[in-house]
Amino acid sequence: MALDTQDLDTAKSWISATNSSISIYKVGLEFFLKFGAKGLSDLKSSGEFQVFLDLKLHDIPNTVAGAVASVKDLGPKFLTIHASGGTEMIRAASSAAPQVSITAVTILTSLSDKDVSGIGYAKGAKESAIGLALLAKNSGARSIVCSPFEAREIRKAVGPEIEIITPGVRPAGEDLGDQKRVMNPVEAIAAGANYLVIGRPITDLAKISLTQMSDGAARILDSLK
Repeated sequence: MALDTQDLDTAKSWISATNSSISIYKVGLEFFLKFGAKGLSDLKSSGEFQVFLDLKLHDIPNTVAGAVASVKDLGPKFLTIHASGGTEMIRAASSAAPQVSITAVTILTSLSDKDVSGIGYAKGAKESAIGLALLAKNSGARSIVCSPFEAREIRKAVGPEIEIITPGVRPAGEDLGDQKRVMNPVEAIAAGANYLVIGRPITDLAKISLTQMSDGAARILDSLK
């Protein structure tokens, strides 16, 4: 579940409400840039869980290696970098933290084929994501982030050993927000995802009550059984 908030107590309450159903929480730029390592340590007082540290690092290899080394002692299960940073950057990140699943982000789920073309990619979102996933695997990444729409083809391309994480997952009938390449949880798992990133469909329920939030997380989990 994505902890996309700038309020530490809110993040803690979300964890406490959903920890019986969820064991991995995504901490992204919104939270980490405000609270940093201390904030992440404070979160762990709310329950036992693993961390998906979603920093999407993208810089020259030496800088990314240094950034990875600076956060590896926080013990993230996953740490994201951009696959478009290239082979040397991915290798540097992977070497800097062999115990962490360096996770290569392919094409953001907020981008359509038109957006991808406008950025300058020669191919569409799916073809570009597959190419970036193969590059990442061959450069030492241990997991891949892609939309559910690319998961099946990426699974065929990278094989069974690479873990695939899919954001852009919405239960049927939910508002898509800023996501453009979206599937429901059951479809995403069937397409080859190992892990799903789900944020607002769960966290928005906290505006009603934490009980509703807890029940919503449990319903999503039950739908996958």
